[in-house]
Amino acid sequence: MQAETMKKATIITNRKNKNNLIYSITRNRKALFSFLLLLIFIIIGLIGPFIITVDPNKSDINELLQSPSSKHPFGTDALGRDVFTRIIYGTRITITVALLAVAITVTIGTFLGVMSAYLGGFVDNLISRITEIFLALPGIVLALAIVAVLGPSLTNAMIAVGIASIPGFTRLIRGTTLSIIQSGYVEASRSIGSSSWWIIFHQIIPNITSILIVYTTLAVGGAILETSALSYIGLGAQPPTPEWGAMLNEGSGYLTEAWWLSIFPGISITVIVFAINSFGDALRDIYDPKAK
Repeated sequence: MQAETMKKATIITNRKNKNNLIYSITRNRKALFSFLLLLIFIIIGLIGPFIITVDPNKSDINELLQSPSSKHPFGTDALGRDVFTRIIYGTRITITVALLAVAITVTIGTFLGVMSAYLGGFVDNLISRITEIFLALPGIVLALAIVAVLGPSLTNAMIAVGIASIPGFTRLIRGTTLSIIQSGYVEASRSIGSSSWWIIFHQIIPNITSILIVYTTLAVGGAILETSALSYIGLGAQPPTPEWGAMLNEGSGYLTEAWWLSIFPGISITVIVFAINSFGDALRDIYDPKAK
């Protein structure tokens, strides 16, 4: 009976937290502005390729390195491809790859962090020591090493970025879970015979949701930068994939004669990362009880 009551209370609390989050975003100008800006990119990524039916890899030898005009708003590249079309198609690629990379980080990092804190003992020591070894390396260096082993491709870059961020996320979740385990309601659940899995999924996970939301949001921006960096140095997206980092690489050799080849992909990366980080900061302010 007590376990059933506790379960109902947990469900009600989760619903209230969800409603409070939506209300807080609409009341926070920074969160609302960054969310709307981010929503524009998401819409472009979802429906842009269906509206613009031009092949982003189609070359036209009569339109080589054309400056921005009404026909080509963002100009054309050295192969006569429309830069605006490639930016639109690149939006979906960039967002998708970043989300999948962060999904790898959050899934594995959450599992390792929770198990490390909850089980303790040998498991905690093993996971903590391995995490510390990987934390000794900068994330981008670890990602470079992974891509060097797997081979240069957009998929491998995504996997590398996701794996490289796991140690930091594991450490964060472990610390948060340790504080939750020491709380009274977890001890009460154990005393009435609740299983470990029930405690993890109904009490620990719901109480680290705020940390997950904030970190995941901020991690997407970092994943976009790291994936674009790998593509820029030739270890990520391979030609002719219209990925923003790869487009920056292609335009780096034409900075003086065709500035638009680098400017527009660079602006796209800057704006979307700004929107994501701004939204993440706003969420952190909303969830931080000391913010007000």
